[in-house]
Amino acid sequence: CLTFQLACCCGTAACSLCCKCCPKIKQSTSTRFMYALYFILVTIICCVMMSTTVANEMKTHIPFYTQMCKGIQAGEMCEKLVGYSAVYKVCFGMACFFFLFFLFTIKINNSKSCRAYVHNGFWLIKLIVLAAMCSGAFFIPDQDTFLNAWRYVGATGGFLFIAIQLILLVEFAHKWNKNWTAGANHKQMWNGLLALVTLILYSIAVAALVLMALFYTRSEGCMYNKVLIGVNGGLCLFVSLVAISPCVQNRQPHSGLLQSGVISCYVMYLTFSALSSKPPETILDENNRNITICVPEFSQGLHRDENLVTGLGTTILFGCILYSCLTSTTRASSEALRGIYATAETEVARCCFCCVPDGDADAEEHVEKRGGQTVVYDEKKGTVYSYAYFHFVFFLASLYVMMTVTHWFHYESAQIEKFFTGTWSIFWIKMVSCWVCVCLYLCTLIAPLCCPTREFSV
Repeated sequence: CLTFQLACCCGTAACSLCCKCCPKIKQSTSTRFMYALYFILVTIICCVMMSTTVANEMKTHIPFYTQMCKGIQAGEMCEKLVGYSAVYKVCFGMACFFFLFFLFTIKINNSKSCRAYVHNGFWLIKLIVLAAMCSGAFFIPDQDTFLNAWRYVGATGGFLFIAIQLILLVEFAHKWNKNWTAGANHKQMWNGLLALVTLILYSIAVAALVLMALFYTRSEGCMYNKVLIGVNGGLCLFVSLVAISPCVQNRQPHSGLLQSGVISCYVMYLTFSALSSKPPETILDENNRNITICVPEFSQGLHRDENLVTGLGTTILFGCILYSCLTSTTRASSEALRGIYATAETEVARCCFCCVPDGDADAEEHVEKRGGQTVVYDEKKGTVYSYAYFHFVFFLASLYVMMTVTHWFHYESAQIEKFFTGTWSIFWIKMVSCWVCVCLYLCTLIAPLCCPTREFSV
């Protein structure tokens, strides 16, 4: 068992992750899990660096704190290891790590190649390399120039990460409708499911719109909220009408209300998230006291325990980022970004159509039982996901984490404890993401009308 664990850490063997009593795991799954674990580790370090609470606790409870900081040349109170500049440097190292692996794994189609062995093994060595890259960024000369330039690179990568998720959301909506429509040709049950889910989606969207109008607007003021709620509600109605218009139906029979229902729910979610992220508006009451308006009254009491809200909210946020990374790195997703979709004839209707593992049909059940957890080598005939695309998505996610933790363009006053207090940059990023999502979906509907001689498949 010890020999096998050493092979996992320092050799080409796939990582068994846990002890022998655990259920078997696929090589492709264990590899992605290990890279995700590295990503989580660095993300936690970034959150700690942005926390004034943690910094104060360390000063109070760590003996010889000042001497230790001077010994590692991090400043008198370790000021070089906290704040947005430290997060930029650590994320620079993580981004470089995943970008180098992106270049290293381009055009790998066979898991038996030397580069594939490096991708799937040598975990301890790769952890040391990652730590060295994150630490080495603190020794980059001319820090001011580096930080100013890296900020724009981070913003570009963060926006690209958001765009990829929006494209895949639109692709998911089309795939869902096409899969269940394929089942409707054989069983009427699928027609009933389509109608039921569509009704639920639109009920959620309408309920969200009404609740936001009740809690985020008032008769006086709140002009931003009123306009944006009205505009986004109108966009949801518009894309729904376009989706069922006769001209679109003639060119795209698979287009329907299910896709526009998914998009409408996501638009309402982004609208709510944006309104929650907007800086609070204050007015003077009859007693000349400042009162906060345009936010629900119960949310003001909720935000009093900042540490609890920040900890829970940050965990959920980065859980969503990690889920987006892992679900968007399958071979089907990478092909969707290049416009390659499964044909209607190959669709098999199923309730959990999006959870089908890649490469199950071609997997060879070759099992290693040398010790520790059993590893199933499911890539004997070829890779079941794109290695290069996997690392590229994590490269973009590293930049997105960097910008999110440091409050995007309000980095100088950023603190993890004030993660949900709201800034204008986060508000507008979410609103623009909402409109981009609508535009992408409209493009998939209108493009076949604008180019009637070209084949489109969604």
